[in-house]
Amino acid sequence: MKIRPVLATAVAAAVTMPALLLSVTPAFADDKPAAQTQDKSHDKTQDKPSIAELEKAAAAAKVVYDDAVEAESAAKAALEAILSDTHPLAVAAKAAQTAAAEAAAAKVTADQAVTDAQAAVDALPETATEEEKAAAATKLTEAKADAETAKEAKDAADAAAVEALDARDDEQVAAFRKLGQAQKATKEALADKTAADEALAKAKEEAEEGGEDGEDCVPEARLTTVVTGLPSTVVAGTKVDFNLRVTNGTEKTMDEVLPFAYVHATDRSGLKSTDDLVHLQWSSASSSKWKTVDNKHYMDAISPLKAGAHADIKMRLKVDASAPAGNGITFVAGDYFNDNGTCGGNPDLKGYEFLIAAAGSKPGKVDDAKPGTTKPNTSDVKAQSSASRPVSGSLAATGSSSALPQLALASGAAVAIGGGAVFLVRRRRAGSHA
Repeated sequence: MKIRPVLATAVAAAVTMPALLLSVTPAFADDKPAAQTQDKSHDKTQDKPSIAELEKAAAAAKVVYDDAVEAESAAKAALEAILSDTHPLAVAAKAAQTAAAEAAAAKVTADQAVTDAQAAVDALPETATEEEKAAAATKLTEAKADAETAKEAKDAADAAAVEALDARDDEQVAAFRKLGQAQKATKEALADKTAADEALAKAKEEAEEGGEDGEDCVPEARLTTVVTGLPSTVVAGTKVDFNLRVTNGTEKTMDEVLPFAYVHATDRSGLKSTDDLVHLQWSSASSSKWKTVDNKHYMDAISPLKAGAHADIKMRLKVDASAPAGNGITFVAGDYFNDNGTCGGNPDLKGYEFLIAAAGSKPGKVDDAKPGTTKPNTSDVKAQSSASRPVSGSLAATGSSSALPQLALASGAAVAIGGGAVFLVRRRRAGSHA
């Protein structure tokens, strides 16, 4: 069963963060929820794109992003290729460098030949014949010609090497630049895709909360939840069974009713929560096996609950033997959902208060816990920030409640949030809580 536990979340948050909740409860101060308030001067929905338009935009953004990712991948591969030693430009550059080195070595050899030929001419003795002098001069002339040829070859090889290296480097720089541009395009496309996805998700959430038919959930005081048989004192290390009756006091069938239950406990000081030491379980005619109330605090749906009919749910409260003497409160409520999209719940969250006696205690015969019911009241909740609000019920009757500011604050904030939270519950479609 998947549901939207708005009421459960509100109560749990109220217990753990009462000060924060006190600062936000004014949103529920009015009888009419903020979600139903309209700005008559301008219909803001006219400015909003439809879900179909947002889906189209999200799909287009995904295509652009996918293309950008592909382009970035191609640019990265191209860069890796140009940086490889086997790339044609890299091979050509290496060959040109080798040729330039060989040309430089040849020029060195040719220049040395000129030097040697000149030395031979200079070393001719005065007795040298004309033939010897002519031969030495010819050798020098040929060496100089070879040196000039070697110089021209070296210059050409150097120029070719520079050109080849420039071609390789230019290609690498262009590949780096192209990759950078592709990465930037991917980043921008991702941002656009994320924004489009978020806009679509938000629109769907708003449509889901508002219901496809646009109907808001409404308060229904005639959907009642009543606890009977819960003792006003529970001894640590024991378990007690009691009953939760959910009644449809209206004249129409409720297609699906979701009972809600939550227990909160503290030590005697009221400052330390002992929630982990108290446990709620439930069973019903359709589900006789005991089940623990999960962290969403809802039980299986009663489907349907006819007009004027009621359903009983067996409840069990277990208190660990290690639980210290203290105080507890069990909240109950209910929400309903109809197949036509209408929904709502009781705006009054009932809290049944009880004492927790130390393990081994013998409290004797005790009365049942009595309910305290409070509607949302901003000023009432604000007052709890400096002093606890007395809550009607068993603890109030014994005078204990007014001495427990933390428990009263938590329960008071939970009641205020719970009473307003019912206005925020929205019908979920297509098996969303089935």
